[in-house]
Amino acid sequence: MFDLVRLGIPVFHDDQHGTAIIVAAGLLNALELQGKSIGEARIVCLGAGAAGIASMRLLVALGAKKHNIFLTDRQDVIHSGRTDLNTYKREFAIDTGRRTLADAMQDADVLIGVSGPDLVTPEMLEVMAPRPIVFALSNPDPEIRPAVAHAVRSDLIMATGRSDYPNQVNNVLGFPFIFRGALDVRATRINQAMQIAAVHALQALAHEPVPRDVLEAYKLDHLEFGPDYIIPKPFDLRLIDRVPAAVARAAVESGVARQDYPGF
Repeated sequence: MFDLVRLGIPVFHDDQHGTAIIVAAGLLNALELQGKSIGEARIVCLGAGAAGIASMRLLVALGAKKHNIFLTDRQDVIHSGRTDLNTYKREFAIDTGRRTLADAMQDADVLIGVSGPDLVTPEMLEVMAPRPIVFALSNPDPEIRPAVAHAVRSDLIMATGRSDYPNQVNNVLGFPFIFRGALDVRATRINQAMQIAAVHALQALAHEPVPRDVLEAYKLDHLEFGPDYIIPKPFDLRLIDRVPAAVARAAVESGVARQDYPGF
């Protein structure tokens, strides 16, 4: 995460830290539903660019263990024996004999895909741990299509980046409201405490009853916390109340706010 305090203003990239926040909120809820903990989950991240690294950093801050994270790039698993790693990838290099994505997927609890279309095969899903979680976030075509994934694993929870499937991981759930909270208290930066506050606000909102206007917007009769609803919908008007307030409070408590939040 870039902490550019010399600018004296919040700096934030929605496709980097925004993605990380929504991924983390959805994943915490999916792990809860699957009866797993983030501290014990084996996580594969397909894609070692800005979004992948930011997501893994935030998951570590939330309790994930680096030795359980298999980050992969075009040369497959990022391991301690590689000599071609930049500073950012080296942060997640682990001591392992696993080399390919298929190797990494063996007994994995979680797959986070921030890479490209159709890179995950049904065979890779077959060897994941019981009750797996797959976030296939490549747009418009995910790393594996939901119909294919669900045909292979009936115990799966899945998210994509698309609005025509359940559990859309969409940055719009986060970045406008995070900036609103930062600006409300004239924060000098968007730090990790503020990001974590946004994660928990989104995570908690998905547990609450879904308002009628949200159901009408998506032409649904019913929606509740469960495998097909692990993160709020973008049209949920409660987002503008919950996320900015949480972010603003975290800014004040972490000492990066220039003024108190008017709602406190």
